[in-house]
Amino acid sequence: MKGQFPVEKFQTLHTPFYYYDTELLRQTLQTINAEASRHEGYHVHYAIKANANPKLLRIIREAGLGADCVSGGEIEASLRAGFPSRKIVFAGVGKSDWEISLGLQRDIFCFNVESIPELEVIDELARQQGKVARVAFRLNPNVGAHTHANITTGLAENKFGIAMGDMLTVIGRARQLPNIKVVGLHFHIGSQILDMSDFEALCNRINELQSDLERHRIRVEHINVGGGLGIDYDHPNRVPVPNFRDYFDTYARCLRLRPDQTLHFELGRAVVAQCGSLITRTLFIKQGAVKQFAIVDAGFTDLIRPALYQAYHKIENITSDLPKATYDVVGPICESTDVFAKQIDLNQTRRGDLLAIRSAGAYGEIMASQYNCRQLPASFTSDEL
Repeated sequence: MKGQFPVEKFQTLHTPFYYYDTELLRQTLQTINAEASRHEGYHVHYAIKANANPKLLRIIREAGLGADCVSGGEIEASLRAGFPSRKIVFAGVGKSDWEISLGLQRDIFCFNVESIPELEVIDELARQQGKVARVAFRLNPNVGAHTHANITTGLAENKFGIAMGDMLTVIGRARQLPNIKVVGLHFHIGSQILDMSDFEALCNRINELQSDLERHRIRVEHINVGGGLGIDYDHPNRVPVPNFRDYFDTYARCLRLRPDQTLHFELGRAVVAQCGSLITRTLFIKQGAVKQFAIVDAGFTDLIRPALYQAYHKIENITSDLPKATYDVVGPICESTDVFAKQIDLNQTRRGDLLAIRSAGAYGEIMASQYNCRQLPASFTSDEL
């Protein structure tokens, strides 16, 4: 064992693969439950899109979290993992008829609706099943977030949500539809947010909105503020669990909930990112004209975030104690963007050494592809090894 990794056992496994520290995952979930329970009426749903590995879903379900889904496939994965249907929320800007029908058949808690056309389709499909669909309207608060532009979702220019100025029109239309029950409002401003002032700004916007609604004698049962809390990619060992206390306390301090209103969260990355690492084997060390390359057997087919977002992941050589040298860590995919990191210091690396690409539990395995006819990566947990 080197650090938290069972290196000897890793040596017997075919790489690349994902390794999940389930003890850390359970510690994270315990922290979430402890901090959320300090505030009355707080409900946490896990955003399945971050990682739908069934081994992890069962642990998350056992901790009592609900499920936030953005596809019919995610609803099915949640149900297979044992999430109660009344704890499942279905979001997404483009819901197919079969996905809506599935949600209605399973009597999920709520549909987060993003347009009047979607609302009308849900009403029609609910009518066909003789049901009343519970919906929350996803409103676009036009609140920016201090994060990567590609994962900001709360601006007016984004495809997500209903414009604030259309709110009353949409609620009025919902009241005309016999198979619709409006139960809440939904917001989400982006991902990997570490500046609590972004969440404060969202709270201020929601407070204004609720006051406007009350002037029209409109009150809802639930407020859903999405997720967005980020993690420390630089220091996965030093800060393995995000600061959930500050996160929940920000909402408790800044958001003016009405009596009997419940507050719902949809955390994804903050739940699973730090417990996961991509383990890859060094194929070759190549000395280029101006730099040295560590060529590994994982590629952007296994972890696309560095290529897609220029995202940083800490990389460690877990089989070498030699002095450090500088490398570009690159994969085997026939694309110039197949690069995990440039000019980073690693313990001197040789053919066969194992590298751990850290903080890869969110948007790693779930986004893997078979480009270049590659196999999807396997996964193992610390419970298994």
